[in-house]
Amino acid sequence: MRAWVQNDKETRGGWAEIDEVVPGDGEALIRVTHSAINYKDGLALTGTSPIFRSFPMVPGIDVAGVVEHDPSGRMAPGTDVVITGHGMGETRWGGYAEKLAVPADWLIAIPSSMSNEHAAAIGTAGLTAALCLDALEDHGVRPDSGPMVITGASGGVGGYAVALAATAGFDVKAVSGRSSEKDYLMGLGASEVVDRAPFEDKPRPLGKEQWASAIDVAGGEILANVISGMQYGGAVAACGLAQSMNLPTSVAPFILRAVALLGVDSVYAPPEKRARAWGRFTPEVVKRFDPMLVREKFDAVDGLAQDLLDQKIRGRVVLSW
Repeated sequence: MRAWVQNDKETRGGWAEIDEVVPGDGEALIRVTHSAINYKDGLALTGTSPIFRSFPMVPGIDVAGVVEHDPSGRMAPGTDVVITGHGMGETRWGGYAEKLAVPADWLIAIPSSMSNEHAAAIGTAGLTAALCLDALEDHGVRPDSGPMVITGASGGVGGYAVALAATAGFDVKAVSGRSSEKDYLMGLGASEVVDRAPFEDKPRPLGKEQWASAIDVAGGEILANVISGMQYGGAVAACGLAQSMNLPTSVAPFILRAVALLGVDSVYAPPEKRARAWGRFTPEVVKRFDPMLVREKFDAVDGLAQDLLDQKIRGRVVLSW
């Protein structure tokens, strides 16, 4: 079968013909139809960061495909499924291959509201955005609480967060470093597009109270400035480190304004959380995502990965054969 594979730490990977994958005990066999390029995939493909934890390794943390065999009997042959996270593309083979074997309990049947293409495009980015919104709502955040600010809005997670939050009735302020993206972000549902530059300044312990809730994909100064600008009792869902893993803030927002910082992980989210999050993707929401899709072939992943890291791509790159 054909796959993008890296055999060792020293040598860059690429496309190759390899032996067809053989499922282990309890593993289902999937014929891959689509995948996507996530930020983590970009880091792995370009060698920018040591994402691969073992070798040989196949990247691709999001997969949509068709069940060929499920030993558990839960999914019939021919069922369209999506698999995200679980260490795919890091500790075990991911979706940049014609076939994939994964534990059968990782499979999620693709809802009738979407195609395999949409499921792969939504993938980890959409799931993460939905989990952030779930976390905020579980904390008590509601549309009438006040405006929600979303950083990295031109990217995958941020774009899905804008669309999901707007569909849920929130007043969304979308942060972007690209003024040319205004029409695109307003089309996703943002009520206002906010310039990113002030968020990159040195954070103050406490800034002007502006937002009731936030979804942040950046970390670093951007997240610190978001926290500084939260209203009393506000909540921030943090899910990424696109700017930095550091957080140069103080305890002031937490002890003087009762701000809550909620960590969100999608890689190892339990099945019940995943099912709830995927339930947000109604036909209306999926249709709203169409402008986010950048449709490409698997062969183009190497060049696209660098473009993604250089922030030359907006939305989500979805790959097919």
